[in-house]
Amino acid sequence: QVQVVESGGGEVQAGGSLRLSCTASGPMYSLPLMGWYRQAPGKQRELAADSFLGGRTNYGDSVKGRFTITRDNAKTTVYLQMDNLKLEDTAVYYCRAVHVGQPYWGQGTQVTVSS
Repeated sequence: QVQVVESGGGEVQAGGSLRLSCTASGPMYSLPLMGWYRQAPGKQRELAADSFLGGRTNYGDSVKGRFTITRDNAKTTVYLQMDNLKLEDTAVYYCRAVHVGQPYWGQGTQVTVSS
């Protein structure tokens, strides 16, 4: 079973930065897709950023130009650098790793942006 663990959440003032980390472990082959989703209270879960094994990335419209997703050389850890954070970025951030066509989710990490 693939396990996905996030870290790096917390509270930051508007305009500040945070960096989230996510590592997948367990018996697995390659991970063609790893990424971050977020869910604010009362809202649906939405894409923040995806990282494809070949290097392509994809961002949600609300975070383009402010968030950057990267992977380590082993391709089992993804990072989400979040800059110029806004109040509306407050949410639980979930990491997702896709392995052999199946999605595996982490437990989520809270990001709170305050004024």
